[in-house]
Amino acid sequence: MERRKIQLVWGAALVMAGLGVFYRIPQVMPKVSEIAFFSGSPGIVKFCFYVLGVLLIFGGGKKIYENR
Repeated sequence: MERRKIQLVWGAALVMAGLGVFYRIPQVMPKVSEIAFFSGSPGIVKFCFYVLGVLLIFGGGKKIYENR
C-alpha cells in the first residue's frame, strides 16, 4: 500500500513538473536566445522544451493511472 501512495505522489510531481515547463518556456526563451550557441536555432530549442513538457505530463499521467 505504501509503494502505491509513493507512486501516486511521484506521478503528480511529474505532471506538475511538465506543467511548470510549459509555464516557464515563454520566460526562459529570451534568455536562451542570448546564448551564442543557441541563437541560430531558437525554434529547435523551443520544440525540445515542449517535447520535454509533454513527456513529463504523459509519464506522470501514466503513473497516476496505473496506481490509482
